[in-house]
Amino acid sequence: MIRINLAPERARRRGAGFSGFKLGLPAFNLGVLFSAIYLALLLGIGVYWWVLTSTQATLTADIDRAQKDLALLKTQIGQESKVRDLANELRKRVDVIEAITKAPGQKIQLVEAFASVIPNDLWVTGFEERSGQIKVTGSAFSATAIADFMSNLRASGKFKDVDLVVSRRDLARPAPLVTFEVTCRFEG
Repeated sequence: MIRINLAPERARRRGAGFSGFKLGLPAFNLGVLFSAIYLALLLGIGVYWWVLTSTQATLTADIDRAQKDLALLKTQIGQESKVRDLANELRKRVDVIEAITKAPGQKIQLVEAFASVIPNDLWVTGFEERSGQIKVTGSAFSATAIADFMSNLRASGKFKDVDLVVSRRDLARPAPLVTFEVTCRFEG
């Protein structure tokens, strides 16, 4: 076998003088490096996964707590609206009581006088009083009962300007009723 050395002569001389000593980088195993990197990545992913899982658990607990609070608030709102409705109803009642107590004698006299003139076969379905003018609506079995009612109002001496506004017979009912509207003025 033939050997040919192609290295320049200087390099051959240098190598000839230091034949026992070699300089070079220490041998490094890349498998150890990649294993360390792989373990560090696995550890980082595990820590990240643990952080995400604990955050999810915290958020789920917050959502459950918020839903319970929402349900509680809805019941409180429902109770508050009931209380508000009751308060409005009580205000209306107080207003009616105050209106009655402002002129107690006149209202009681009006009711007593009116109750004494209603015939037995006549029903009053509506009664309005505005500044002394009274509007009465109702039903009767006959027009005679309405005429008796109007006569009783005049005869009492406490009701003036008694007028019949409307009188109709309702034929749609099995027992035909006469509906009416009468106006008058109370001078108690």
